[in-house]
Amino acid sequence: MKATEVPAIAGAYLFEPTPYADERGFFCRTFDADVVRSVGLDPDAFIQDSVSRSVRGVLRGLHLRSGAGEAKLVRCSYGEIFDVVVDLRPGSPTYRNQAHFELSGETQTTLYIPAGCAHGFQALTETADTSYRIDRPHDPAEDVTIAFDDPELAVPWPLPPTSMSERDRKAPSLAEVLKQKES
Repeated sequence: MKATEVPAIAGAYLFEPTPYADERGFFCRTFDADVVRSVGLDPDAFIQDSVSRSVRGVLRGLHLRSGAGEAKLVRCSYGEIFDVVVDLRPGSPTYRNQAHFELSGETQTTLYIPAGCAHGFQALTETADTSYRIDRPHDPAEDVTIAFDDPELAVPWPLPPTSMSERDRKAPSLAEVLKQKES
């Protein structure tokens, strides 16, 4: 497994496993504490694992947490997703940058998203399972959502959204969210 920095988002990393494939399929390590530690992250900080299943066109996000935020490891364990990260850390050298990735069950690549970054994804295949490893317990009172179609961000979603939560559909713009944070 190797770790690669994401240049557009300071502190973000891609963890790419080395699958062993044969006639049965493949086997690979999807988490390695030593590799995580080698880039300065604490592997023991991740306390919660979750998974979502989405169908083609489903859009989830853009989500982040207020307060201290949350760091997460995201991996598409089955199918394929278009994954988006937006740096919303005011002191970051990559503030307001965004990065896009295609994560898939074929590669099992994991994306590390630092606390303070917004995250969202869209399912590109008929079924896409997305696994999350998060560094703090979920508190719904800290949930923040930004409009997926905010023109300031102009995220190049590859498909028209087929379904999303009511919360995501009614999310405020980035400008509104940032204004609320200042209040």
